[in-house]
Amino acid sequence: MTSPIPDREVEGFLTLLAARRAPRTVEAYRRDLSQLEGWLGKSPTVATTEDLERWVARMRADGNAATTIARRIAAVRSFFRHQVLLGARDDNPAAALELPRRARKLPRTLSPGEAERLIEAAAGSTPRAMRDRALVEVMYGAGLRVSEALGLHRRSVDLDDRLVRALGKGSKERIVPLGRPAVEALRRYIAMGRPHLDCRSRPELFLNARGGPLTRAGAFLILRRLAEKAGLEPQRVHPHLLRHSFATHLLEGGADLRSVQEMLGHADLST
Repeated sequence: MTSPIPDREVEGFLTLLAARRAPRTVEAYRRDLSQLEGWLGKSPTVATTEDLERWVARMRADGNAATTIARRIAAVRSFFRHQVLLGARDDNPAAALELPRRARKLPRTLSPGEAERLIEAAAGSTPRAMRDRALVEVMYGAGLRVSEALGLHRRSVDLDDRLVRALGKGSKERIVPLGRPAVEALRRYIAMGRPHLDCRSRPELFLNARGGPLTRAGAFLILRRLAEKAGLEPQRVHPHLLRHSFATHLLEGGADLRSVQEMLGHADLST
């Protein structure tokens, strides 16, 4: 069987590409351009935008992965950009092709049982244990970012109305409801734990063992220590995981999407 004669224009493009790209990338582009040529039944150099749109539609109909389609479009765009630079074409017919959107998944979350184990791991009667329990309850029970939780002042929390005022990105304030477990943990920490830590009269709600404000690094260490105690993977548990677990568990329980988005302080749950 006679091998197909390589397209001179394509080979010239690949030769130049090899000078600045890895060999595997060049071979991937070669396969993609060859696939297009085989589908067209003619040289890619004469393809029109309509040809390429039908080609993309065929790939989608064949069930090609979004990543495969996107890579092939990138290869073809690059080839026609090269053609335009050489003056061989006046237009790039691939410029207007729409890239497929990749499916965005919600980050991994804790199961409700794992979240409960993490919270229970913070049980204790020492000032630091009460602080840790209140911190985890607030981050999980209100879906706060770690910066928001650590930025809370004593006056940010209204235990009677079960509300917390969080200062989010862009200094935007939002009011988030607190569940009863979070309120009880905060009430206990504020009454019995925080006074023993507050040796500097700091306004921050969460204090470290020296009386200063709790830091991000401190919060991460607390969660990892609690995760290990709860029998979870310490490297897996971090503040953002609690935030997404909060959102996911609310949605699974039938909460309204828009309400959850407002509580999180942004419009996209996948971030």
